[in-house]
Amino acid sequence: MKILLATDGSEHAVNAAKKCAEIIRATDETQIKILSVVEMTIPVAADPFGASHEFYLRIKDQSKDAAEDSVEKLSKVLENEFPDGNTVKISTDVQLGSPKEAIVDEAKSWGADLIVVGSHGYGFWERMLLGSVSDAVIHHAPCSVLIVRDSN
Repeated sequence: MKILLATDGSEHAVNAAKKCAEIIRATDETQIKILSVVEMTIPVAADPFGASHEFYLRIKDQSKDAAEDSVEKLSKVLENEFPDGNTVKISTDVQLGSPKEAIVDEAKSWGADLIVVGSHGYGFWERMLLGSVSDAVIHHAPCSVLIVRDSN
């Protein structure tokens, strides 16, 4: 079974990883790919604050570093959940782009059997303002999707 575990670096993603480990039956064929997608803001030509190109590059680098830290953190969480390292193959990936699109595209190209994402539990207005990655994934995924809500 190939499981794509998407993370945004939040505690919701950690909860999703733990739930994933709790419910799957690990075999030698089980593969888990932890994916974090960095969405970059595009500088506007007429930026009123006059932010430099170097500023945007620094933000991009910092965001990518944070994403790499988050996938490593989840990798360690899963290694603790599956102490026998031969049972589950864990890999990590960080991409630049739109999380909504990149998660679905990666699931298609990698041949995922299941996508696991954490839910922030936003209400209607928050989803309208912020968008909902999990909602987009549900509607466009090529495979089953597990949305893990916090137990609080």
